[in-house]
Amino acid sequence: MPNDIYGADATELASLVRTGEVSPRELVEAAIAGIEETDPTLNFMVHRRYEEALADADGPLPDGPLRGVPTVLKDLGQNLMTGQPNYAGSAVIRDLGVIADHDSNVTRKLLDAGLVVLGRTNVPEFGPTVTTEPVAFGPTLNPWDTTRSPGGSSGGSAVAVASGSVPLGHGGDAGGSIRIPACMTGLVGLKASRGRMSMGPDQGEEPAGFAVEGAITRTVRDAATTIDVLAGCEPGDPYTAPTPARPFAAEVGRAPGRLRIGVTTGLDDFETDPACALAATQAGELLAELGHDVDSSTPAPMQTQRSKLMPHFFGTLSALFAATMMELEGNLAKPLDLDRFEPLTRDHIETGRRMSAADATHSRLVLNRFTRAMATWWSDDGWDLLVTPMMPVPPFLLGSLDFDPADRERSHDRIYAATQYSAPFNITGQPAISLPLHWAPDGMPIGVQLVAAYGREDLLVRVASQLEEAAPWAHRRPPVFAGASVS
Repeated sequence: MPNDIYGADATELASLVRTGEVSPRELVEAAIAGIEETDPTLNFMVHRRYEEALADADGPLPDGPLRGVPTVLKDLGQNLMTGQPNYAGSAVIRDLGVIADHDSNVTRKLLDAGLVVLGRTNVPEFGPTVTTEPVAFGPTLNPWDTTRSPGGSSGGSAVAVASGSVPLGHGGDAGGSIRIPACMTGLVGLKASRGRMSMGPDQGEEPAGFAVEGAITRTVRDAATTIDVLAGCEPGDPYTAPTPARPFAAEVGRAPGRLRIGVTTGLDDFETDPACALAATQAGELLAELGHDVDSSTPAPMQTQRSKLMPHFFGTLSALFAATMMELEGNLAKPLDLDRFEPLTRDHIETGRRMSAADATHSRLVLNRFTRAMATWWSDDGWDLLVTPMMPVPPFLLGSLDFDPADRERSHDRIYAATQYSAPFNITGQPAISLPLHWAPDGMPIGVQLVAAYGREDLLVRVASQLEEAAPWAHRRPPVFAGASVS
């Protein structure tokens, strides 16, 4: 066993399995011990499948690039697993006792890579916010400071990785839900291009092409490898991203060349905390030191999101919530009691039910126009990458984003503000990555986002790995970290 098994990344652990230095069962047993040590404090697991995982580890396992590496699945999204529940952070869904009878394409590809799934992780109910505090399962705590949120909606998976319990955790990102928790827990979060992986067999796109699946990781190479594992079109998919010239993992360490990079430190419609603006500024300075041409620049359509964009983005989410309820009630052949859902969930369902088909179609038209306008910053203006803060504030206190039905506009606006740097690139479908490049004086991580043109994950990976080498972060450990009680 390696001395720092809880600090190793998935690539290293898979290599040790291949050479016979460690067995899959030993890794799974260590991960179980790590979870049982940290989860009582942090509350990131909502379902365990330990016995099945140990049986999986004993084999035979597929001979994939991550053979024998333990992981966890986010309990929301297109990641059903045969014989396992999918609560979506909801007491209503939990109490229905639904068990999946098939694997989603994402789950199948993760399993084919040789990963061993230990269970499912905590999420906000149906994922419409950027903190992980569901009523059904209680809040997940940030291992860097247990009074603060780890972000969301992939907050449970991020904490599983940040606490050292597993080297990578599955996540999904429809408005920042991989990048934001990665930012708030000191990890790497790569959102792939729209259509990079299949959302089937249960969905074609979800919703309106905003969502992608992926992972939260410690290292850039693990993020790239996970996208390689998940990439590819499946029968019936509505579209697919351009095929890369080589595996994304092969881009790690590859020279990116001299790039033209714009840096944004704030937007007109919203406020950005000086610490988060400083993180982006210093990332730009480091990129300049690495030989890139760096200057201040912001795509103009990003500046007026509050009134012109966010209502259409979140309105589309509301339409999805209403459609999801329609499908659930159809399958159950009975109505569901809306009063059993959390206030924010109920608000989205009710909003979606009030929307007309024309309203929903109009929002799609607005979002498509935004996508085309944004693309010109890369295609016409000649920029290669955009650097922004990942979040407008440092990791915030638990309870800060509680939804107040009596002040719903202000409550929604706080979520708008929190997603000002993330949601635009779910709308455009562009690849984006959050890197833990900055640390506040109080020791809290502050992430920085890099965004490339559509289909250019290769460029993101090259530059991200260049930054990782120049300003490494994987050695950092939060106060709550696995291994303290493991001999």
